[in-house]
Amino acid sequence: MAEKIIETAYAKINLGLRILGKRPDGYHEVSMIMQSVGLSDEIIITEGEGIQISTNIEGLSCGEDNLAYKAAALLAKEYNITPNVHIILNKRIFMAAGLAGGSSDAAAVLRGLNRYWNLNLHGDKLEALAAKLGSDVPFCVHGGSAIAKGRGEIILPLPDMPENYVVLAKPKNLDVSTAWVYKNYNPQRVVNNPCIWQIAECITSGAKAMTPFMGNVLETVTIPANPQIARIKMAMLKAGAYFSMMSGSGPTVFAFAETKEIAENIVDALKDFNVETAITTTVRRKEI
Repeated sequence: MAEKIIETAYAKINLGLRILGKRPDGYHEVSMIMQSVGLSDEIIITEGEGIQISTNIEGLSCGEDNLAYKAAALLAKEYNITPNVHIILNKRIFMAAGLAGGSSDAAAVLRGLNRYWNLNLHGDKLEALAAKLGSDVPFCVHGGSAIAKGRGEIILPLPDMPENYVVLAKPKNLDVSTAWVYKNYNPQRVVNNPCIWQIAECITSGAKAMTPFMGNVLETVTIPANPQIARIKMAMLKAGAYFSMMSGSGPTVFAFAETKEIAENIVDALKDFNVETAITTTVRRKEI
């Protein structure tokens, strides 16, 4: 058993998000392109008693409702292990932002405990366990670029997207409920559905090649209720971004920038918008 394991939990953005319909189990059938970006949480696993969670974020639950806790409990139960771990979540990913921060933490815990407990599980097994925790967790096991289908748990890996500068902006004091967004989704409000397979086909050509096909149908729910998101998108474009879009159910907006200088100009243009911002890049798939 290792003394300490450190894992990086990367945020994700959606390059395309399309809803195909409502499922009998109450979830929505989706077709998405997911992409990891460099904004990340650090997960540290050391010896502890039972399952202990601690974090640098005041007010964040460290109990059994925390997805990182659930990941540790699931893996311990699955392999009949008496847990003895202290899991430290050093969070940098914006909270409740549509960036899969909690899901990525859970996936990192699965990867980390796989090493800490010397289970030697392959990535496909970790993905199967991850699907029991949440729709975004299976993608976050490997990250990189991928199509996600079903309720998000069916992952079809894609070739890595070339590195591209990404600016993230989340309105402060605005949290969006994913459940509320999906509940209020109305397909009749969608004007242009993203072309998922076209995005996938040109992903190795980079962001500029994909942008004509990109889109997020959940913008039709979140933006009317929170019009500042549309203003952020427009400000990013005016500052030099060649594409901007809401990630997931929101409220975070991401923009592609051709250079770091342009990315910095975009952040500067948002200084009066009361937003959290980050300049990052796309990230390659993690092999397990």
